[in-house]
Amino acid sequence: MVLSKSPPAAAKAVKATGKTPVVATAPADSARSKAATGTVDLSLYLLEYLVASRKPVGVTDLAKAFNSSKPTVYRHIQALVKHGFARQDEETNRYEAGVKLLVLGELLRERFNILAAARNEMSLLREATGQAISLSALVNDEVITLELLQGRSVVEFGVKPGRKMDFHATAHGKVALAFGPPRLLENHCLEPLKSWTPGTIKTPQALRNAIKAIQKNGWATAANEIVGGVNAIAAPIFDHREAYAGAIAIIGSTSLIAAKPAKEFIDLVTAAAREVSRALGSRGLPPKGETV
Repeated sequence: MVLSKSPPAAAKAVKATGKTPVVATAPADSARSKAATGTVDLSLYLLEYLVASRKPVGVTDLAKAFNSSKPTVYRHIQALVKHGFARQDEETNRYEAGVKLLVLGELLRERFNILAAARNEMSLLREATGQAISLSALVNDEVITLELLQGRSVVEFGVKPGRKMDFHATAHGKVALAFGPPRLLENHCLEPLKSWTPGTIKTPQALRNAIKAIQKNGWATAANEIVGGVNAIAAPIFDHREAYAGAIAIIGSTSLIAAKPAKEFIDLVTAAAREVSRALGSRGLPPKGETV
């Protein structure tokens, strides 16, 4: 079954006109290949309908709204209830959106507030250094690039938003290990450490030692560790809970950002990280990571 209206349009149509959404029957030769997609579509459509509804809705009304059978709708709704995306009123047996949607929405909002909070500081940092500036966050225990502003040099860096970064071989990754949840370091030390270059950290003990130094200093570098001739200096960003929210970094060639960076670069990137942290509600410099 393929629904011909998008979920928001379907919900609005029912509310405004009282009519059910139009349903198109899939051709026989494509029905089998689209069966799985149609099943997921119906679950998502039901979920969005519940979110758009101002009051709980019964199975009969949902079946009419999507021109589907009651058993089919009931099966999909029960799956949503099982996973917390919907809840059933015990007195009326009607359904409404579950609290898990609120929790996920809050997590998503908090995760990407850092991008809005950091944009101005990223621009200022680029103007002050002339170098590329990157921003990262932890997403499902992975270090993900959220934004990259290219510098004024002729060299452009290929790190794109959405790309994962190695924990042990990048400045962003090492900052996450130093100031993020302690399980990240413990778990990462159980895995083989990929050797990208001769300068990459290769053993768990060497990584632990590096993380201790980063926790003490409040910033991290990764000269020649994932790409020869490139370095970055990153500093941690914290949110209103004083929890690790991400990192901001200056990226450039090792001829401009040495393995032991100039104090000017250190001061600039750590100051930018503090400003973004304040914008996220941090009350000041939090404790520098957990004891490893």
